[in-house]
Amino acid sequence: MASTKTEDDQEGGSGRPPEVIPKEAWTRFFDRLSRLLEGKRAEVEVASLGLGEQFESEWAPLVGVSYDHKDDVFSVHVGEIDHLIYRPASLAVRWEGPAVESLAITDGEGALHLVRFGEPQMLPPP
Repeated sequence: MASTKTEDDQEGGSGRPPEVIPKEAWTRFFDRLSRLLEGKRAEVEVASLGLGEQFESEWAPLVGVSYDHKDDVFSVHVGEIDHLIYRPASLAVRWEGPAVESLAITDGEGALHLVRFGEPQMLPPP
């Protein structure tokens, strides 16, 4: 039987538990978060019993994140990919000091979508 990740399985972290964001605060939270994450890179991983663990995007430039309360859908825009999460049931944020390290979003079917954030890699001087 395949195992799935939980919010506690996120790599790294400051040791403090993820912060659960109440649904009524999601729109406002993502409006602020998009500004905080400007210039970052991100990867998106989906884990579920039916799919196993799959990466949808690996360390591409983050374009933005948003939540549309009318359609009840999260959008994570990474590189050329627009990753949509329909009927999200929960949102947890893992902080690394004042910065967001990752998001764990559980969708309406129980799949866990992990979105990790990082700094762009700098190339060494020639």
